Amino acid sequence: MLVERGIQVMNFEVVGDAYAIASNYLRKTGAIADSLVTDERLLQIIVKMYQHGEFNRLRLANKAIAEFEAYIPA
Repeated sequence: MLVERGIQVMNFEVVGDAYAIASNYLRKTGAIADSLVTDERLLQIIVKMYQHGEFNRLRLANKAIAEFEAYIPA
């Protein structure tokens, strides 16, 4: 993570890799549509976890998958 003058800069490579891992799994299970469109909810989950200090791409992906699958729409 890069920090400059109190501003947190996101490492897009880590977030992108975590998203790719999680979205690939969720597409194969049918949880998200098999398209090139980014699933905003999954991306928001990953970004939120990254901002809370999780920087390991595989752990980010696994936690995001668990949270994504646990969500039950009202």
